Order: sequence, then C-alpha cells, then structure tokens
Amino acid sequence: MALNDCSIWGCAKAPLSSFATFQPASSRLSMNLKHDDLGKCSKWRCCCSSVWDPSALTLVGDEKRVVNGVQVQITELDDGFHKDVNPRLKSLTANDLSSSRDGTKLCVAYKGLAGAYTEDAALKAYPKCETVPCDDFETSLKAVESGLVDKAVLPIESSVAGSIHHNYDLLLHHKLHIVGEVQLPINHCLLGLTGATKENLKFVLSHPQALVQCAMMLTDLAVTNIGVDDDTAAAAKLLALDGRRDIGAIASSRAAKLYGLDILAEGIQDDDNITRCLILARDPNLPEANGSYKTSIVFSLQEGSAVLSKVLEVFGMRNINLSKIENRPVKHHPVRFHDDSKYESVKYFDNLFYIDFEASMRNPNAQYALESLQEYTTFIRVLGCYPVDKTDISCSS
Repeated sequence: MALNDCSIWGCAKAPLSSFATFQPASSRLSMNLKHDDLGKCSKWRCCCSSVWDPSALTLVGDEKRVVNGVQVQITELDDGFHKDVNPRLKSLTANDLSSSRDGTKLCVAYKGLAGAYTEDAALKAYPKCETVPCDDFETSLKAVESGLVDKAVLPIESSVAGSIHHNYDLLLHHKLHIVGEVQLPINHCLLGLTGATKENLKFVLSHPQALVQCAMMLTDLAVTNIGVDDDTAAAAKLLALDGRRDIGAIASSRAAKLYGLDILAEGIQDDDNITRCLILARDPNLPEANGSYKTSIVFSLQEGSAVLSKVLEVFGMRNINLSKIENRPVKHHPVRFHDDSKYESVKYFDNLFYIDFEASMRNPNAQYALESLQEYTTFIRVLGCYPVDKTDISCSS
C-alpha cells in the first residue's frame, strides 16, 4: 500500500497540534478495571515545526515540482520497492481493524512506517515483539481495543517540543490503560544514497520537527529543507525511491538499514532530545504496594483552577511527588459560570488536569490522596499505574 497522505513541501517554522474532543463521563469516578483482585487498589480501578503551506510545494505520486529553481521528482511509494526492506510495510488503517490474529506473539502497534522512532520505542519496551505500523495514533489505539494487537505506543511528551496535546486528548477517547512508559533518546542521522556526501546535498527531507531540531547543521550545509508530513521513516523511504544523490533525509540509524541508505552523519540534533512514550493495553497492571511506580490520572475541578493549590496539597502533605502536570480544555464545555456572592456570576475556562504522581495505586498514601481529591473534583479517571522507566536515557550516539 502506498504511503497515505504523505505531503511534501518547502520550508517551515513551528508544529501545529490537532485536537480531539472530550465527552465527560457521566459517573464521578470512571472505573474500567476488569480484574477484581487488586485489594485496596480495586477501589480506584484504572480505567516543529509548523505544518507548512501545502500550496508552496506538493510532491505526490510521479508529479514534478520546482523547488528554488530545481525540478524535484518523488515517485509514488510502492510496497516491495527494495529487496532489503522489511516486507511488512503496509500501514494498518481503520478498515483493517476487523482482521484477526492468532495471538502467538506479542503485537505492538505504532504510528508510522518501519524505522519510525515510535517503532524504536516499541522494540525498546518489548525487544521480541511484532511491531504493527498504523496510519495514525487513533488507529493504533483502536487496534488495541479491537484485539487486533496487544499494545500500542503513544508518544506523550518531548524534552524539546514539550507535551503532545493531541495524544493527551486521545487518552480520554479510548478505554485503554497505561501499563508502561519508555524514555527514548532521539538520535537523528543524516542519510543519503550510496556514494552521496553531505557536502553535495541540495535538499534534505524529514518530518518538520526533525528539520527544526537539526537546524544548525542544515544551516551550515545551506540546503533546502523539505518537510514530510508523516514521520522521519517516510522521508527515508522517499529518498530510497527517488534515487538522487543530492537529496538527503533525516531519520534513525535503523531506518537507514531498512531502506538501504548510508549514514552521512550521526547525532546531528541541536540539543539532546528524549521522548517519553506510553504503552497502552486493554487491561491494567496489577501493581505492588511498594516499588518504583507511577500513576497517571485526569480530573476536572468543581471550582476550576482556583482550587488547584488545594489539589497539590492533597499530594504534598502525603509526601507524594508529582512528575507531571498538564491541563487541557474541556472541548464541549470550554467556559463555566460560577455564582459568587461578591462578584455575582464569574466566567472562566474549564480545564481537565492530567497529573502523574510517583506512587503505586496500592500505596495507602495514594489511596488517601485520591479520596481527598474527590472533594474538589467533578470527574476523576485513573489512566494507569505502571513501572517507572529507569533505563539509561543518554542521548550520546
């Protein structure tokens, strides 16, 4: 299957997030756990660049466009274009979700093509798993819900780009559980065809965020940046198909091996970049009471952010560390009115708050903290309790 909707165009500056909407649950506390043997824990059941203007340049199929006076041609992607390429390059789409599997091997879904960084995260978490490419994050989560795959990888934040807001919204759209996290160092490589040199490159393909993250090197090379609105692995595949030695791509070292490309330079990112990915599954973990666990929750507050300090005290007074706080607007009810005797009706934005705290759900302090939290909330959902990733996250090549 050809790469779906892979638009390519000339230079850009900052990423746009697409946003999902949230329909609040009717119950005060959302409980999705399927197991009944959690003991005390059972009470809290777990439940870049900007997209550039496509009118500037769009290279699809066998079409030709002019970039800075030079004609560039990218041939439409075709499965099996290279003998050394992983034959399972067809991305899973929403129409494939009725498929069945025999369950003999752990299957992990991810967004992108083979060689994408999200696939690297899946293989770091489960080295012997079968990875399943999907067209988008939404499809990868639906694949888990349908039973087509066992787990999915969802990038949630980057040390360079910050939180991935769209993926936070997806956590509420699907009744899945966070069962793990992966801290993945991103090591960008400059790739080229055999015989190419970085000094002779005129164009460099990659995802817009990767182009921005490698801006210093690209400026030194004085090349034209061409954004691929999919992932870095798609850029590597496009380069392999095009066959021009004056075009390079920024992608992972594993993508270079998959698509038969040479690595012209490694570690070319301006700053160290570590992406935190979540592992999602249909069933939750059964955590121990002690140990290095992290719990993720989402909630809305009765009186909005005015009482957020009281929420923080709920955890602080029990010596529970918070490792992440993120807020997202409630899409269907963005504004709330509050009657105040002094100021009459007060209007403010309504938000959902995501918090990661460093404690197991079976820790008594965590139980008491969540009980206290209910006093201030209209909705709470436990997204998951999972082991902390303590592996070495050095970005060195």
